[in-house]
Amino acid sequence: MPGIDECLTEAMTLPGARGASLVDWTSGLALGTAGDSPVGDHETTAAETAELARSAAEFDTFLATDEDAGGAGDDEGPPVEDLIVTTRAGYHVLRFVETSFDSSVFLHLWLDRDTGNLALARMRLRDIAEKLVLG
Repeated sequence: MPGIDECLTEAMTLPGARGASLVDWTSGLALGTAGDSPVGDHETTAAETAELARSAAEFDTFLATDEDAGGAGDDEGPPVEDLIVTTRAGYHVLRFVETSFDSSVFLHLWLDRDTGNLALARMRLRDIAEKLVLG
């Protein structure tokens, strides 16, 4: 089972990948990084993306269960699967990682808008997050 470095290296093989990191959204710290940072500093990027992830994970609007929508309901794992922020130059995909402890980490992938494939990135980040081994 791959660890942090292997997963980030795999994320960087995606078309258009410019940078990748694994971030703890409760502390805002980068647990691992690869490639470039949109602002030139991985720690700043980690802190800023953690604010976005924390908001999405804690706001009631995003906590609706499948049962609320008429489905079966499932309270396991993070309440949000992923977030996508689109800028003029690129895409930021934040994929929450389910862990055996508190599930407070996410993968952040920064993609070039012209060469990146957002759909592929989402699917591959899901697969990377599922096989990531922490600890």
